[in-house]
Amino acid sequence: MQHAINWFEIPVADLSRATAFYAEVLRIELRPERFQETPMAVFPYGPPEQAVGGALILDARKRPSAAGVVVYLSAGTDIRGAVSRVVKAGGRVMMPVTDIGDPGFIALIQDTEGNVVGLHEARLPQTAATPAPAAT
Repeated sequence: MQHAINWFEIPVADLSRATAFYAEVLRIELRPERFQETPMAVFPYGPPEQAVGGALILDARKRPSAAGVVVYLSAGTDIRGAVSRVVKAGGRVMMPVTDIGDPGFIALIQDTEGNVVGLHEARLPQTAATPAPAAT
């Protein structure tokens, strides 16, 4: 399946601090890389035909901002857990977990660099064994 977006970059001022923030909030491991001498921390992703990739990027030509495009990162099946870790990791919750109907749940956070980023949890099909998450 072709996606409208295939790569994103989140600018940071302190790559180590930002990497620690996203690793803690999302419970993931970001992979350190360099692209044309630019330090990056790459988010985990699958084959290009199945997933969108992206990275934190330390580049003097790019600045963190709360006023730009909002990228929504997957919170897997635990958006509430991810949001609960934001403040301890050094960020701010800008919008709490919100039910948006069929697409699932979203929240907005501000990272340690000042970027506003969205989190998303897809709504899973309901069965008797999997009740809907409690509303906030």
